[in-house]
Amino acid sequence: MIRIGLLAIIALTCVQAKSHAQMHAPHASEAACEEPRLRCATKATPAFAPDGTLWLVWMAGGQVSVAHSQDSGRTFSTPTQITTKRLNLDWGPDARPKIVVDRNGGIAVAFSVFRDEAFNGQVLYTRSADGGKSFAELKPITASNESQRFEALALDQDGTIFAAWLDKRNRVFAKEAGQKYEGAGLFFTSSSNGGTTYADAKLAREGTCECCRLGLAFAAPGRPAVIFRNIFDGGVRDHAVMTFTDTSTPGEIHRVSLDDWQINACPHHGPSLSVAPNGTYHVVWYTNGKARKGLFYAHSRDQGRTFSAPMALGQPGRNPTRPFVLAGPAGTVMVWKEFDGEKTSVQMTISRDDDETWSPPKTIASTTDTSDHPLLVDNGRQVYLSWMTKADGYRLTAIEDQP
Repeated sequence: MIRIGLLAIIALTCVQAKSHAQMHAPHASEAACEEPRLRCATKATPAFAPDGTLWLVWMAGGQVSVAHSQDSGRTFSTPTQITTKRLNLDWGPDARPKIVVDRNGGIAVAFSVFRDEAFNGQVLYTRSADGGKSFAELKPITASNESQRFEALALDQDGTIFAAWLDKRNRVFAKEAGQKYEGAGLFFTSSSNGGTTYADAKLAREGTCECCRLGLAFAAPGRPAVIFRNIFDGGVRDHAVMTFTDTSTPGEIHRVSLDDWQINACPHHGPSLSVAPNGTYHVVWYTNGKARKGLFYAHSRDQGRTFSAPMALGQPGRNPTRPFVLAGPAGTVMVWKEFDGEKTSVQMTISRDDDETWSPPKTIASTTDTSDHPLLVDNGRQVYLSWMTKADGYRLTAIEDQP
């Protein structure tokens, strides 16, 4: 990815300049707050441990730190810094550190850094075996020196960690063969020892959009499912889902919808995926295609082979962005951001009848300053909104408690 591609997509997709300024604000905010403390964080990612402990990993001041909370995010333990020096962390709009916590208290973390000014990245990983008191030396998740970004982690029932990311290693071979290379490849690996080591990376799919977050979940034990922005014929960058046969075997891809977004640039606006206990796939995404524009939701009841007609989310005049979906204890919950010209709000809707009906969207949080993407997390009993804002810091809000 080159800078001109980023500028092109900003010009194309930014109807409201203020909203896109907020989208890129994390980099500016980080420069203004050099300490690694949580109050300086621009990106914070939560995960509940099986014992109910909330763990949080964040990036601030060029470093990555973790801490835990026993009181639903009201107070946190003394942070542990994963990094030992300031790094050129991936500050892209869709980049953030990832964390999973297994039943033995092992904590696996992964994040990406920039290798150079051309946005070529490297995914690093580490693990704590002592309850977050210390972390192992950072290691690259793959030996390739080509660009890797937008890593995703998911934890299986047996403790296996599955990782996927976007990788550009095959552009070298394409160039040597005199062939055109578009986008990146979807690569993956897994760890059977809690994130201490990972298997050799494998290619799942070539020709994916190179700069959007991935949605990752387990569709069933041993069967990861990933949603990503694929490059279809004619340069159309619409979303696709792939369900793996097992953690070593990619499956076929299936198109989520025919949005017909033909573009040769980087949206930096990835999808979200959640698989309900009954096997229903829930997906949300952003598009600026010829067929439809904005945020949309769809579900699949046949393991991602076909999807329902897209349902629009948000008020178009308020530039809805950053959707996230979670099929959890409260039913299927969706959140996204809107901007009314003065404040950014998090909107929410819930279906408690397997997506037959949805509650009217309502505001559950707001800020007049910069903010992270809204995320959803659950502890097996309750769903929470996880949101980091510059003005109010980190918030964990129980969804069911909302009036």
